[in-house]
Amino acid sequence: MIGKIVTVKVDRPLGSYHPEYKTLYYPVNYGYIEGIIAPDGEEQDAYILGIDKPVDTFTGKIIAIVRRFDDVEEKWVVCPENMSFGKEEIMGKINFQEKYFQSEIIM
Repeated sequence: MIGKIVTVKVDRPLGSYHPEYKTLYYPVNYGYIEGIIAPDGEEQDAYILGIDKPVDTFTGKIIAIVRRFDDVEEKWVVCPENMSFGKEEIMGKINFQEKYFQSEIIM
C-alpha cells in the first residue's frame, strides 16, 4: 500500500475533538478511505500529515502504516505527494492518539 494514492474523507478535522473521548484533541486531519475495509470491519482509518488547515477530503500518498500490536486496527499515514516524513517525525505527529497503543511504523 505504501506509495499508493488514496483519497481520505476527513471526519475528525485538525482542531477538533474525538466525539466520545472529549479531551482527545486532533492536531492533524484524520479520516478514512471509503470502500477499503480494515481488519476492524470499518473503513480504513488514515492520519493526514503536511496539511496545516482543516479539510473535508484530501488526496495524497500513503507513506507509512501504523501497525498496532494491542488492537486489530492499522492506521495509514497519508501526505502530499511531494512530501515525506521520517518514522520519528510521524510518531511525534500522531502520538496524541498512538500513545495509548503499542505500535510500530512500517515504511
